[in-house]
Amino acid sequence: MSVTDRLQYEARARPRQSAVAAGAALMLIASAVIQLSGPHTNVNELTVGLIFEHRRFALDLVGALFQAVGWLALGWTLWYLFGCARAREPQLQSFVGVLALVGAPLAAIGIVGYVISYGAVAQQFVTHGAQTYPEANRLMGAASLSIFQIVDYGGELLMAVAFVLTSLQAMRVGLLTRFMGYLGIIGGVLTLFVITPVPIVQFYWLAAMAYLLSGRWPNGLPPAWRTGKAERWPSAAQVREQQARARAQRGKAGGRAPALTRDAVPASAAAGDGGSAETDRPTQTRSSGSRSGARRKRKRRR
Repeated sequence: MSVTDRLQYEARARPRQSAVAAGAALMLIASAVIQLSGPHTNVNELTVGLIFEHRRFALDLVGALFQAVGWLALGWTLWYLFGCARAREPQLQSFVGVLALVGAPLAAIGIVGYVISYGAVAQQFVTHGAQTYPEANRLMGAASLSIFQIVDYGGELLMAVAFVLTSLQAMRVGLLTRFMGYLGIIGGVLTLFVITPVPIVQFYWLAAMAYLLSGRWPNGLPPAWRTGKAERWPSAAQVREQQARARAQRGKAGGRAPALTRDAVPASAAAGDGGSAETDRPTQTRSSGSRSGARRKRKRRR
């Protein structure tokens, strides 16, 4: 694909990908809000957890479905962004995009399957048996729970790696600003190592990505989106050097400014002003002299 064809494709796909990124941000934040709502136990005990899960199964299932859609939309966004980066630097390894395409469905299947299996275990524990700790421990050893949990963790690991590498490569070729690139790296790390139940960093990155792809970014799209080539951001040393040159140029311009201001006055105008002043003085002298002479003549005649 030529550079022109690639730019035309990206221009057609950007509105769609902007909507996908915005949808991913909304789905992930809505999933967290839903999962935090409803009844929760303050006691970390197996039997009590199963009883409360039986009460809030519907909320957890809806939250899991929202999160699954959010994972899929996030994977699609990363795949598109990495494709744009690889078009500008073909040396990039294609496995990064594959990680997003594989990790997102795995994470989606894992979270939904785990919530359904956990809800089934809670249903069986509440409606059957003696509701004792040994019974709860036996039910929690179901193979389905372990399988879906492994699938979920594996998918999130692949997503985290794809998140970090895609943000890094997109920043290097100039598709993302440094702030967006580093924020994406942090979001990828927090995808695997969850600190807060609400994915604030991922939400902000996806929302900013949607805003950038919509073409409404305050400074416009980064140059790499317009040229179709890698436009690397200047290093810190280069930025300092550019600032030093700019200061030197401003200093030279400031030194010439007074001279230019003086030269800006036309020579003819300056000479004309001076000439008029000089001519006014003799005229005044001659006129006063002529008046005194006229007075003396009048006296003699008298």
